[in-house]
Amino acid sequence: MKTVVSVSQRSSEFDYDFETEFLGQSFRIIRIGTDGDLSRAEAVLDSVKTEADAIGLSTIHDQYHAGRETLEHPDITRLKASIPDKPVTTGAKLRGILQEWAVRHTQSELGHFFDNARVLFMNGQAGYRVARALSEYTDNLLFADPYTDFGVPRLLTSLGQLETYTGLSAPMMFKPATARAAEFIRHLPLFRLGEKLVAGSLREAVKSAHVIVAAVDELGDFSHEQLDGKTVITSRVNDQALDWMRSRRVAMVVDYSPWLNGRPVGVNVLEAMISAALARTPEQMGPDDFLEVIETLALKPRILYPDGYRRINRFAFVIHPLSQQYLTKTPPLDWIASVSPPVVMNMVEKAVAYTPPFIYCKVTGVQSPTGDEAEGWLITVGGTPREIMAHGPEFTYSRLLAAAGLAKKLGAQIMGLGAFTKVVGDAGITVAKRAPLPITTGNSYSASGALWAAHEAVKKIGLVGIGPSGKMAGKAMVVGATGAIGSVCARLLAKAVDEIYLAAPEPAKLLALKETIERETKGAIVHVAGAADRDLESMDMIVTATSGAGKRVLDIMRVKPGCVITDVARPLDIPAEDVAKRPDVMVIESGEIELPGHVAMKDIGLPKGIAYACLAETIVLTLEGRFENFTLGRNIEWEKVREIYRLGLKHGMKLAAISGVNGVFSEEDFERVRVLAERERSRAPA
Repeated sequence: MKTVVSVSQRSSEFDYDFETEFLGQSFRIIRIGTDGDLSRAEAVLDSVKTEADAIGLSTIHDQYHAGRETLEHPDITRLKASIPDKPVTTGAKLRGILQEWAVRHTQSELGHFFDNARVLFMNGQAGYRVARALSEYTDNLLFADPYTDFGVPRLLTSLGQLETYTGLSAPMMFKPATARAAEFIRHLPLFRLGEKLVAGSLREAVKSAHVIVAAVDELGDFSHEQLDGKTVITSRVNDQALDWMRSRRVAMVVDYSPWLNGRPVGVNVLEAMISAALARTPEQMGPDDFLEVIETLALKPRILYPDGYRRINRFAFVIHPLSQQYLTKTPPLDWIASVSPPVVMNMVEKAVAYTPPFIYCKVTGVQSPTGDEAEGWLITVGGTPREIMAHGPEFTYSRLLAAAGLAKKLGAQIMGLGAFTKVVGDAGITVAKRAPLPITTGNSYSASGALWAAHEAVKKIGLVGIGPSGKMAGKAMVVGATGAIGSVCARLLAKAVDEIYLAAPEPAKLLALKETIERETKGAIVHVAGAADRDLESMDMIVTATSGAGKRVLDIMRVKPGCVITDVARPLDIPAEDVAKRPDVMVIESGEIELPGHVAMKDIGLPKGIAYACLAETIVLTLEGRFENFTLGRNIEWEKVREIYRLGLKHGMKLAAISGVNGVFSEEDFERVRVLAERERSRAPA
């Protein structure tokens, strides 16, 4: 039987002694903790050197490789020197392989998990291989080494900075005289006061991170407030550690340590066992030796969920003021508006259009029935529709790209464009080409949500039945039918309504759209017109999807009593004063979506937990982990409209309570429209 002894500078509380089979040989594995006493560690090594076939060293300061630097702490050198005739290892070679594999395995298993994540390393030198692997998926790498080494309130923000820091600090850290001086400074009252301030800022760094790379005992000072929802990459996670993670609401743990006999063991132990089994010194072992052992033992990184499956993905969404009136509700502009004449507010509106993007609010609490969660940020750009349209596309592109840069820094994995930002220029294509993260306009779900709401409203009013074809036995019109959302609405409506009327001032596009609908929906009856006026009186349903920026697109006084109008344009095509003229007509402000979970989000002009469909599309893609350019350009893909609808249902999205200009419609509102419509129809001449 071969014997491997692990001598650790850490606590003796976790010592063990057991026998196992390894690579067809019998082994006895002994762990002896020396509680940070280096002299005791030397004494232990002296006492076991005759019986040990190989020895593992586990010290507080290990052997590190960071960039071109290979660092070995003097304590390790001293312990190795005390047993010159025995194979001794810290496990550095195997540890690097297992650490890197843990990252790649998780990214492959979960798909895009680390994309643009904010990752905080408590010890960047110890986690250098992890950092190097993660750098392929994210630039948001933060290293707390200056905090933990010297109490300096400074994070390193790149691998290059870590390598430079290591080259400068290692000689000081590993020289006995310097180490003694550093220890003396750490005990000075002024330093200890500064250390408390540093601890506070380090807690904020932990709170804003998405992934933390640390030993379990390095997390002991942090509460659930800082660790809630985090992913921790670490080693030797036993049941006790997992319970502690659960109490701190850690979402996921990636454990790269090997397990033997149902317990985690140090990487130094396994590397010492390989050395003893192969009768080679650690220096003689190469990649093939480690690969053979990993495959033979079927070693694999463990992905653990302390409190059940929980994955949190991240998004950003761009909003902007829809009118000058919106600016007057925002401090300190509300005060300026209260004391300023219109000419001053016009100047303010122009000035605000040039302001850099800023975070309007953070969105939390979105939770799918699948266990996936989404959090994100609403980012404001300052231009009103009037200002956006008054400038060339590049004006808005530059602001959207600045917003994308902010989103990337925050850790967002996809960004959605809202309101007029998604119709400027080529409708997101140029922004997607230049942006550092995927982009979607949300128009696929906007089209789906608009018709979802219209269909429910028509059913509730109950004036239109189902014909022999199985479709709604009535007529529907799309105003702005050749636009991005309008064209998809038209194609969807053709499958649900007997007759479809398309209105837009673009004859050639109308004819092409008519051909497309007739080709993909057999038996569809499609009419085209340059404007809505000609056929308005006979419509049972109307969808307005123009980008007229306040221009009147139809005469509501000519609309059929009981008609359901869904207004998906932003700003709205139909002003509130027109809506008030026709209590026998229902005007819906598109199809807003009720988000799953307990959503926390600042007011965006909708009831709590409700989002515009374009924002909901961004959130659906986030929950699904689909970090890709999804809806772009003016020609929405038919398949994507159906796909986003299906994914929305999967993740618990619901049609919100249907809303109009005066808020949510009640059941009494639907009944009122029905009664008034029937009355008006009965008065109409035969």
